[in-house]
Formats: sequence, structure tokens, C-alpha cells
Amino acid sequence: AQNDSLRQRAHVEELVAQKVDVLIISPKEAAPLTQPVAEAYRKGIPVIVLDRAVQGDEYSCFIGADNVKIGRAAGQWIAKTLGGKGKLVELKGLMTSTPGQDRHKGFREGIAPGEHPDLKVVFEADMQWLEPNARKEMESALATNEQIHLVYAHNDPGAHGAYLAAKQAGRHESMKFVGIDALPHEGIEYVKQGILDATFLYPTGGAKAIEVALELLGNKKVPKKFVLGTMMYTKDNVARGGESVP
Repeated sequence: AQNDSLRQRAHVEELVAQKVDVLIISPKEAAPLTQPVAEAYRKGIPVIVLDRAVQGDEYSCFIGADNVKIGRAAGQWIAKTLGGKGKLVELKGLMTSTPGQDRHKGFREGIAPGEHPDLKVVFEADMQWLEPNARKEMESALATNEQIHLVYAHNDPGAHGAYLAAKQAGRHESMKFVGIDALPHEGIEYVKQGILDATFLYPTGGAKAIEVALELLGNKKVPKKFVLGTMMYTKDNVARGGESVP
């Protein structure tokens, strides 16, 4: 839908009018897509919600990872790596989307401000998942903070954009960069290249969505929710395929 919630909503309405047998959707934002998804479901069309949740429970099945857990794991790794002390930048994904909200919530839980009073977020901004936005926001962070120890971005392109801004300012070697998603050609590759210090896997659920779609077409019962696991990739474990996050 070209990153446009209203366009995606129109697509859903068109597909419902065509009476498709199964609808698989990864909603750009929860609020604008909740009603059209619910209407499709009420009309008897099985709906698989993939990756990003909608509000309520009017759908057949949700497939995705636990973004709160992933954000929390990133926060815990950051707190441990920095010894509970440091100045942080948080570059958020689209905060009207559930992954952005959950990756923020989990991160704040993970860095445990009550336990680590010397671990402080000195700059935060919504970069809407976009690397160019992240780079601009990081430029602002650099201009207003003489010292930054680590950048946590809600996705790997955001972390990469922050790295490029820091590199241009000649400050990249004094800070660490952490992202989420761990796609082979992005996050994992950035860790291998030494650009990112860590990335946390958000598994893509496309194969599982097709498996569930076939079961729904066969009138089989499926669980309401499938939670996919995550992995952590750092320079120490990336060569051996990462490390599972319990």
C-alpha cells in the first residue's frame, strides 16, 4: 500500500468486495485497519493478521513475534554491556504502530531505570522506520549532546542511519549501535561488518501465514495466536548463527 494506511484500508475493502477466500494482512497502523479487518472477518472471510496487530480480536489468527520481549532483551543487553551507566539515544519506529509502541515499552523495562539510575535516555525521536529520518534525528542528537554512549533504534535501517550520521561527525567509534529485525542482508550483515554491535531478530512469518491459510481453507481450527521466537546477534556469536533469547 506504499506505506499509506488509507490506501491499505481501501485495498482491504476492495478484496472483501471481491469475496476473497482468505485475507492475509500486515497492517501499517492498528487504528485505521481494525474496522475493515473486523468487517472482513464478520463477513466470513478468514483473516490472518501478520507481524503488526490490530485492536480487538475480530480476526482468525495473529502471527508475529513478541515485540515487548524483543525490546526488553535489547534493553537488558544494553544495560549489561554498558555496566548500567551511560547516555542513550532511542530512535523509535512509527509510534502509531504496535511494533513501535511495544519495542519502546520493552526497551524501557529492559534498561530498568529504577535499577540503573545512571543509564539515561538523553534523546528520543520517532523516525518512522525510515533510515533517512533516523540519520536526520541522529544529527540533532549529536548537535545537542556532547556525549552519547549507545544508540538503540527500533529497526536496523534506523540504527544504520544513526551510524552514518555519527561517522560523518567523526564520533561513531565512541558509541555503540543496536537495532532490531536481523534480516540477513541488513542487521546481520551490519553486525558482521562491525557497524552494529547487536541486532535482535524479528522473524518474518510469511511461511507460517501460508501454512495457516491452507489449514483455514481446509476448515481446520487454528490457534488464535502464534508467537514466533527471537535471536540475538553480536560480533561474538554472529559467525555461529546467533544466540536464542529465552
